[in-house]
Amino acid sequence: MRCPFCGHDDTQVKDSRPTEDNSAIRRRRFCPSCGARFTTFERVQLRELTVVKTNGQREPFDREKLLRSMRIALRKRPVDADRIDRIVNSLVRQLESSGESEIPSKQIGEMVMGALFNLDQVAYVRYASVYRDFREAADFNEFVGSLKQEAN
Repeated sequence: MRCPFCGHDDTQVKDSRPTEDNSAIRRRRFCPSCGARFTTFERVQLRELTVVKTNGQREPFDREKLLRSMRIALRKRPVDADRIDRIVNSLVRQLESSGESEIPSKQIGEMVMGALFNLDQVAYVRYASVYRDFREAADFNEFVGSLKQEAN
């Protein structure tokens, strides 16, 4: 593993342990060149996933991008960071076990919407506002109105 501070190629593992949900291995590393310490996470990857955008463009699936988008939607909401991580792990496992190596971005967005709907209604509306490209306040009103109808 390359040191993120000095670029030295040979770092040493000082401590390894599984994460709380056993979905990854957390490794504390030490760089003998500059003396820096840093943490890495090792995760199982069942297959290489490719995201197919609505314009046809393809890009490698990025778990961190998924995590980042959920954290943005859940910012300042009463949801524990570990819970967000577990949900993202679950979504990634679902994608990897689907049998498909090319996943439409729309499918990923709908999966996130479903997870947020069950987790936090405010985050669900926040995510929907970006995912569904709300342009004005009327879009919010219409979306929240449809939520109210579904609840009744």
